[in-house]
Amino acid sequence: MNENENSPRPWVKRFLPLPTIIILCLAAYILFVGDNSLVSRMRYEHTIDSLRVELEAQRDTMLYYQRLNENLVHDPEVMEHVVREQYNMKRDNEDVFVFETPQPK
Repeated sequence: MNENENSPRPWVKRFLPLPTIIILCLAAYILFVGDNSLVSRMRYEHTIDSLRVELEAQRDTMLYYQRLNENLVHDPEVMEHVVREQYNMKRDNEDVFVFETPQPK
């Protein structure tokens, strides 16, 4: 048997010509390396999704405080409620008990 018949080189030359190999290498480079790679793209999408969730939570918080601010301006009962809760103020005829939760370390 000839030594060239057992080597994979003739098979590669026959079924994978040089332009095909170059195109496959270029496609692999584009998919797996660089800023536009598949892995980077997935990471960017994950970051965008987490930022959207955080933005929605911040928007909900902002709307809550906007409503509270409007109610504080127009409703004295709400103002009294907030002052009593936030600043531990009390009326003359009542006792206030403050419960503190331990902070996790």
